[in-house]
Amino acid sequence: MLPRVPLKSQARRLAAAFAVFALVALAASCENDGASKKRAEEARLKAATPQAPRTNLPMPPVSASHDNAGGAAPAGAWTQPDGRRVRLEDLRGQVVVLDFWATYCPPCRDEIPHLVRLQKQYGPKGLKVIGLNVGGAEDQPKIPDFVKLYGIQYQLAAPDEETASLFLADDDSIPQTFVLDRRGRLVRHFVGYDSQVASELEAAVNDALAEKAD
Repeated sequence: MLPRVPLKSQARRLAAAFAVFALVALAASCENDGASKKRAEEARLKAATPQAPRTNLPMPPVSASHDNAGGAAPAGAWTQPDGRRVRLEDLRGQVVVLDFWATYCPPCRDEIPHLVRLQKQYGPKGLKVIGLNVGGAEDQPKIPDFVKLYGIQYQLAAPDEETASLFLADDDSIPQTFVLDRRGRLVRHFVGYDSQVASELEAAVNDALAEKAD
């Protein structure tokens, strides 16, 4: 006859085995739960940390001092491809978007279709988008192909050195986009471009268009 283990002894062994299994499962559960909580906390902190819009550095860099948001109209002038010079003062009565950009700048390229749409949609209401290229002499020959590729219908120009220095004073990264109201006052300034900038830029344009010039 094969040796047999009493039922009570079997029961005790089974109970001990189940107890060990339960402890192992509990430890694994706690470990997984801790890992899950850690991942959740990391995700929460990442979501709560504001991400800076994408930018690129212009060539050549510029520097000066500038900070008059909401204040008097800043000076500024640029030269159009046809050689005609335009002053910011000449655009009083219109809402102006000045966009400093270059062809080699990925976020600049991301912003262009939005600027095209803004000019098309709000141009009849008094919006004037000006794209000021700060990519340097090597960038100028590439602009005509960009106009065709992106269907750019807003005005492009080359800013005076003083104008670039004035507006890109504190940060020479691009794109930088400035919104000026009908009285020529600077009302919004954006560095870089992403979906949040796109939304806030359009809101700033709408607000400025809603106001009447003095």
